[in-house]
Amino acid sequence: MKKSQILGGSVLTLFVVVGPAAYAESGRFDVSKQIGPNPILPDPAPSLLPQLKVAKVVGWQDGEAPAAPNGLTVTAYAKDLANPRTVHTLPNGDVLVIQSRGPSAETTSRPKDFIRGWIMSMAHGNMGEQKESNIITLLRDTNRDGTVDEKHELLTKLDSPFGVAWIDDTLYVASTSAILAYPYKLGQNEITSRPKVLTPLPGGPINHHWTKDLALSPDGKLLYVSVGSNSNIVENGLEAEKGRAAIWQVDRETGAARVFASGLRNPNGLAFNPETGMLWTVVNERDELGPNLVPDYMTSVREGGFYGWPWSYYGNHVDARVHPQRPDLVERAIPPDYGLSSHVAALGLTFSMNSALPTAYANGAFVGEHGSWNRDSFNGYKVVYVPFEHGKPSGKAQDVVTGFIQGDQAKGRPVGLGIDGTGALLIADDAGNMVWRVASSDGKVTPQPIGTDQVLVNTQASTDTKVDRTIDVDPGIGEDTTGSTAQPEAPTASNNEHPTDLKSDAGQSDRSAPSQMQVAPAAGP
Repeated sequence: MKKSQILGGSVLTLFVVVGPAAYAESGRFDVSKQIGPNPILPDPAPSLLPQLKVAKVVGWQDGEAPAAPNGLTVTAYAKDLANPRTVHTLPNGDVLVIQSRGPSAETTSRPKDFIRGWIMSMAHGNMGEQKESNIITLLRDTNRDGTVDEKHELLTKLDSPFGVAWIDDTLYVASTSAILAYPYKLGQNEITSRPKVLTPLPGGPINHHWTKDLALSPDGKLLYVSVGSNSNIVENGLEAEKGRAAIWQVDRETGAARVFASGLRNPNGLAFNPETGMLWTVVNERDELGPNLVPDYMTSVREGGFYGWPWSYYGNHVDARVHPQRPDLVERAIPPDYGLSSHVAALGLTFSMNSALPTAYANGAFVGEHGSWNRDSFNGYKVVYVPFEHGKPSGKAQDVVTGFIQGDQAKGRPVGLGIDGTGALLIADDAGNMVWRVASSDGKVTPQPIGTDQVLVNTQASTDTKVDRTIDVDPGIGEDTTGSTAQPEAPTASNNEHPTDLKSDAGQSDRSAPSQMQVAPAAGP
């Protein structure tokens, strides 16, 4: 019997065991009550086996596209990609598409993790023969008409890349194990130099949440990188969580790193609000507390802030599964700004200011919801818009781009979001292997390209909104990360050598970087 048949039977068994009770709870619950600043949180409903329902990925047929409200037009910006995860616009309007798959040999600590891994592969459409991924592709719209005229493979054979940033003729790439710095001038179609390792990041051998997003500070001096937890609720032990469940701050010149905020289970979609200069993120919260716990969320990120994971969720709601308990940390956990409802798997975030979209989307944030698996009914699988006022969410999230899921089948799944060089919204669809462009139907474009990293703000606003004290205790996870000094420069490739296989240079932590325990020491609980 084939492994897929055996696993399929196991998954069916999971449905039979947990399905009826989960459905009874989920069917009575209105998920819209979890959208907003004060989401309804039902009592935990843990089960021996997690609730599972995963949409089979079928892809998009020719002529098909997601749906959007009147005033918006959705077109295919790029096709036939290999798991596009994030998009990033350079100041000249060129768009980088980061195509990525996670490390192939993730360690499993529980038998059900093996089943979960297989389920998630199915949810990503990764069950058959796969095209090469872990690539950064450059897309160029030369006449700013919303159509890609040139496509170039900028970098290949990377180590599970996700976030990028550009400034001062340098392209920063966050792989799963390091931030790499490549010399790169705008307009180039290839990168011909090997990178410097700016700072190592927590990677394997356990690498549960492998995506590392990047954001450049408004003043251009600092990088912020997201580092997800190594487990659902510390089932791999606290040692495996050193430096994780956190957002790091990295000095762009020296590589010195420290934890900026912690207690964030799986942060992604890092973005600065252009109005205030405040850093925001979307976070995937914990699983296996029932189909309606815990809501994923969007939140501003305070310097020194602790957001609860793993000991509590949504402020001081204690997770009784975690031992030993830490009431001292629960007391100081910061509640998130805005709930998105449970298990939507929010992965993408971009602000709409300075775009060319209709006035209904003039000041707010778009969120890419990859879609649920830990529920008996689907949630997410769409892009929503949250209006902002005075730098904060000011209304109910609105469905903007839908149609990714139809019945029990997924055409695609949205991940990273961005604004292209014309002011239209871009959506990386990692299951559909597409990038979608959502533009104003009246053809409006911005006067000139605005890069993802070119955020013009009153920097004092960012300072004023910081937390008024520094947390002076060590939560044991993601705190007190020591700085990494600038790393030795990797050998430079010759002019005719394309630096494709960079894992050997970037990943040799024994030669060019301190060990992971030195990079992110953390005290125990």
